Amino acid sequence: MAKKEIGKQSVEFDCPPLIVGAASVVGEKEEQGPYGEYFDHVIREPMAGQDTWEEAEERFQQVAAEMAIEKCGLEKKDIRYVVAGDLLGQLIASSFGLMNLDIPIFGVYGACSTMGESLAIGSMLVDGGFADRVVALTSSHFASAEKQFRFPLGYGNQRPKAATWTVTGSGAVVLSSQFDTKKKLEGKTNVQKIVQVRGVTTGKIVDYGVKDSMNMGACMAPAAADVIAANLEDFQRKPEDYDQIITGDLGQVGRQILLDILEAKGYDIASRYMDCGIEIYRDDQNVQSGGSGCGCSAVMLTGYILQKLQKQEWKRVLFVPTGALLSPVSFNEGKSVPGIAHGVILESAEERSEKKS
Repeated sequence: MAKKEIGKQSVEFDCPPLIVGAASVVGEKEEQGPYGEYFDHVIREPMAGQDTWEEAEERFQQVAAEMAIEKCGLEKKDIRYVVAGDLLGQLIASSFGLMNLDIPIFGVYGACSTMGESLAIGSMLVDGGFADRVVALTSSHFASAEKQFRFPLGYGNQRPKAATWTVTGSGAVVLSSQFDTKKKLEGKTNVQKIVQVRGVTTGKIVDYGVKDSMNMGACMAPAAADVIAANLEDFQRKPEDYDQIITGDLGQVGRQILLDILEAKGYDIASRYMDCGIEIYRDDQNVQSGGSGCGCSAVMLTGYILQKLQKQEWKRVLFVPTGALLSPVSFNEGKSVPGIAHGVILESAEERSEKKS
């Protein structure tokens, strides 16, 4: 078997896993943003018909997973593993929300970088021959995140300009091996419009000592810069080898920090850089620095980024979800907020004919 390790912290897949299905489920505020038309399903009632905020987030994950599986013509029994996580304690949105799928599950936590982590691990499972089909997903909910990490909603606190707004949404993808796609998915999915996961750069925990939990962009930007630089070095690429380099939720504050750090390292990515947190809301939606949460990069990936790749308007993208590794315990003990980010290389796959064997 050929060695898949590239450089110091990356892997390149011999037979890149294919994203054969995807679904994005968002709330009303996200629908009202500039990308509302790209999302698959909107749950406008914040409680999603449930009794608690946590149960509402569970519902978002369940709907996203089921939609992604259904969209590629599969059934729940066709999925070998689920790789999922969220921001809530003990991953309760994933564990309770996906319990009824009756699929073996790996629970992962990377804070708001979780979509990158789940996508990376799922791709490794597929490329390694451990599974033919894997669902990778995550979620966040504004109210459940505020309840756990900050203030009760009724507190009425003023939000500083560096603060971000947790996205209410869930994004899910179905990963398939290329061999399985040819055998099992012919006629069940639009195989001319498939995106492949070419490689992964796993991020390191980076801590610049920032303790302001309302300025997560500053906490996460150094980790994002570290993994982007590592990706470029490991794959011997330049920024212009990517059509877009896309971070998860650095917001307006984190964006500039990222660009400054990378410029100091000798990389200028400004002409091909976007941040999901900046993009997902309009300027007049009162979100301060932008959007955040696991669902931010997840719904932008499944609702917008994949469509650009499917249409081959972009050929290669470096998708870099970002996370701030804090908890109520660490914050109350006065700890700093380390950052984490994971890089996933997404490419437009060559066109495939449904008549091919």
